[in-house]
Amino acid sequence: MSSNNDSVKENSVYLRKIHLLLCLCVLSVYSLAAGFAEAAEQSCAYCGMYKSKFGHSWVILEHDDGSATGVCSIHCAAIDMALHTGKAIRKITVGDYDTQKQINADKAFWVIGGEIMGVMTARAKWAFETKAGADNFITHHGGRPATFSEVIKAAFEDMYQDTLMIRKKRRLINMRKNQSQ
Repeated sequence: MSSNNDSVKENSVYLRKIHLLLCLCVLSVYSLAAGFAEAAEQSCAYCGMYKSKFGHSWVILEHDDGSATGVCSIHCAAIDMALHTGKAIRKITVGDYDTQKQINADKAFWVIGGEIMGVMTARAKWAFETKAGADNFITHHGGRPATFSEVIKAAFEDMYQDTLMIRKKRRLINMRKNQSQ
């Protein structure tokens, strides 16, 4: 009987080890999946465009409550501001046009307009970390210097026409998709 109990104990220990090993495997897979999800492509909260393609115009709005929203452009940042008027903004950063580095939007050297189409807008609004960067852009592509306040005002002024433009483009894209099917 003693050897029978020993055998049951050995099986029990063996089963516990297998159970522990399975748990570790599940936790490892879960950790890997969480890492992949974290590394997943960051996209605009409003239009779905990817940061990897629009780092040069990416805006991050940090709120007093600790939350943050990443959007592809000043256009989508203006949408966020309009939808969350009761949510105080602590800080806004924007991608430098040349380096894609996030910089303080208030301290950036801004350019409105120029020959390069803006992101989600017909009238471009680009940020530069240096005055030399902004001046170089103006020299090669046109536009005019602006403050961040002027840029936000322009984004709201452009909202109606930009929304019509976006809707028209999406309608054309959908028509092309339907024709190719």
